[in-house]
Amino acid sequence: MKKLKSLLLVGAALLLSATAYAKPNIYILATGGTIAGTGVSSTQTNYHAGGVAIQTLIEAVPAMTEIANITGEQVVNIGSQDMTTDVWLTLANRINELLADPNVDGIVVTHGTDTMEETAYFLNLTVKSNKPVVLTGAMRASTAISADGPLNLYNSVCTAADPASRDKGVLICMNGIILPAHGTVKMNTVDVQTFQAPNSGPLGYLFNSKVYYNDITLKRHTTKSVFDVKGLKELPKVGIVYSYADIDADVMEPYFTGGYKGVVHAGLGNGNYHKNLFPSLLKARENGILVVRSSRVPTGPTTLDNEVDDAAYQFVASYELNPQKARILLMLALTKTDDWQQIQQYFLEY
Repeated sequence: MKKLKSLLLVGAALLLSATAYAKPNIYILATGGTIAGTGVSSTQTNYHAGGVAIQTLIEAVPAMTEIANITGEQVVNIGSQDMTTDVWLTLANRINELLADPNVDGIVVTHGTDTMEETAYFLNLTVKSNKPVVLTGAMRASTAISADGPLNLYNSVCTAADPASRDKGVLICMNGIILPAHGTVKMNTVDVQTFQAPNSGPLGYLFNSKVYYNDITLKRHTTKSVFDVKGLKELPKVGIVYSYADIDADVMEPYFTGGYKGVVHAGLGNGNYHKNLFPSLLKARENGILVVRSSRVPTGPTTLDNEVDDAAYQFVASYELNPQKARILLMLALTKTDDWQQIQQYFLEY
């Protein structure tokens, strides 16, 4: 009997030990981009985005399997300059489906860098889980000398597998730093350190496969977001009009005839508008089109009533969101309401 009890105790201890050191289960959802790109030369920048399938990417970084159990899934295979709202809806719904499974511990999305900040922000508002969701990509094709994709992918798996990454919102992991979806901007056309969060800074970094966090985002996201895309087939149509010296009002004409529900003005300075454009922005609002003031300036907020009487015109100020992210929030806001004051509140919270 004593021997049986001893064997049972040993078995229980081994089971507990195995459970304690069980590797997390991470799904990699691939969408294409430079990280999956192939070129004719290892030293030239010409390449074809999305030429490598997800399983090949996984096999190229075998060290990931020491960190987590990896499952790959090809969602689309495109350059992210061709990203669409249909792909965003597919991604959000698939991620929500996967993360509802208690056996899935986190998600990595491989993505082109051109619109990565937009996809990350869209997912930040529509993912309904506090489990880690991490986007990554590359600035150099997989066939290039010193390709950055393999290390970015490895670091992203480390980030998604780390319990400390829970409740952080959707993250971008590139070149050894971890950035928030809300604040991240692509700042350079070719540099591997292209992604930065110029208004808020990074949330953390990786060193020797370990994740270190030193900040959090205070904006609402994921499980605290009111936006839900389940069952949605399309999003309200929203565009961006870019302001510049001597702009003509006719740039606004498509917004009156093309079925647009909202327009983001990429304004001058603190979201200022040219005198030629102002009557058209007023006309848009009178026609029920929501108008959001953002700025073409890369840093700093576009604030309420600084140089524009927003309440008088029923304009919405974007605060820290650049035009492309303001467009995303406006699209989602319009699925909930067309009340400009409520939409302004969303821009303050998200």
